[in-house]
Amino acid sequence: MSLINALRTHHSFASVVAPEKPFRKLDFTAANTDLLSLDLTDTNAFSTYVFDTLLEDSRYLGVGGYDEHRVIYRRSAHFGDYAEEGRCIHLGIDIWTDALTPVYAPLPGVVHSVAFNNHFGDYGPTIILRHELDGVIFHTLYGHLTLDSLQGRAEGDFVEAGEQIAAIGNYPENGHWPPHLHFQLITDMGDYRGDYPGVASLAERGAYLANCPDPNLILRIATLSV
Repeated sequence: MSLINALRTHHSFASVVAPEKPFRKLDFTAANTDLLSLDLTDTNAFSTYVFDTLLEDSRYLGVGGYDEHRVIYRRSAHFGDYAEEGRCIHLGIDIWTDALTPVYAPLPGVVHSVAFNNHFGDYGPTIILRHELDGVIFHTLYGHLTLDSLQGRAEGDFVEAGEQIAAIGNYPENGHWPPHLHFQLITDMGDYRGDYPGVASLAERGAYLANCPDPNLILRIATLSV
């Protein structure tokens, strides 16, 4: 059975982030013209724009981004030269909400690896879990966490479905981003530990998307299905 089929036929998953507010799909492509004038290197200004403007004073949970061609990665050299086809295709789903919001495991698994990816624009504190579903092995990645989330998380530790595994971090420790969770599915981790690309170049788009299916197969957020 393929991973996509295994996820589609699984009856339910625990919520990764408790949906205490309505979801709102956010757009970080060039179609959002606000982004062309916003100083994205100023994380405080970027965060104010997300939470006060897009989420209307935090009335919503912001979601979206899978296979989105984003302009926001021009804020950091971590993604290469945007003008020269640097990395711009988002491989996960982001959930934009308050720092310290709990993050839960959607299904049982073990800790594959953890790391503090401490560069401007990177994941910051990161946890990767390994799962088996109907005989299919895959991984879930959780980025932009609190540093405290890494404490006591050892490789090989078992986690239950619905167990709190982390909390969403604040900037600068979360990779210098407005508070949000980057949630990604990965079939083959290769040699990566504590890290895996969350953004691909246009040239690599197909290969990375094939290895990183749509996380909404687990999240099942109706807002992202329309």
